[in-house]
Amino acid sequence: MARSRATDARQYEYRVVSIPRSTSRGDARRLLTDEAEYGRWELARTSIYLGGERKVWLRRRIIKVESTLGVYAE
Repeated sequence: MARSRATDARQYEYRVVSIPRSTSRGDARRLLTDEAEYGRWELARTSIYLGGERKVWLRRRIIKVESTLGVYAE
């Protein structure tokens, strides 16, 4: 069964990071690597705008945790 884009969108949260033109490639790479490693973000999309500004869309899966407290309560 095929999943729709709307279903995929609900399973992820997104964050947009703007990287100014003055930022070197190495610094931008370091920033995105840190976000991926420590924040568990993955790269979803990138765009380069006139003037050199870069926008990067990061996403991570939403993990829903169900409470187990109701199981033991009487």
